[in-house]
Amino acid sequence: MKYKYLYILLLFIVTSLGANAQTVKNNVVAEPNKSENSLEKVQIYPNPVTGGKIYIATETNTTKVIEMYDMLGKRIFITDMSGFQKELNVNNLKTGVYILKITEKNNSITRKVIIK
Repeated sequence: MKYKYLYILLLFIVTSLGANAQTVKNNVVAEPNKSENSLEKVQIYPNPVTGGKIYIATETNTTKVIEMYDMLGKRIFITDMSGFQKELNVNNLKTGVYILKITEKNNSITRKVIIK
């Protein structure tokens, strides 16, 4: 009879330790990500591009560095956009798929752009 109580007590202790460890693990995972990327909510339109112009809108109106790459990774052009400028002229690019890289402050994102 002693052994049954000992096993039950041991099982209870192991179960409570496992539950506490899971709680600590979940608290660590559930912490919010402190790094903010101001470019997460960037708007690039229209895509696919038909009029030769791309409009880029971000949450902040700071200067952005815009780079355009072809699908082989070759940089086609690089330019700066001031805070209030939102229009990028891509009239000289051929029809195809390109990668648009936007860098603002220390953050950068890439998006696929189709030009028709």
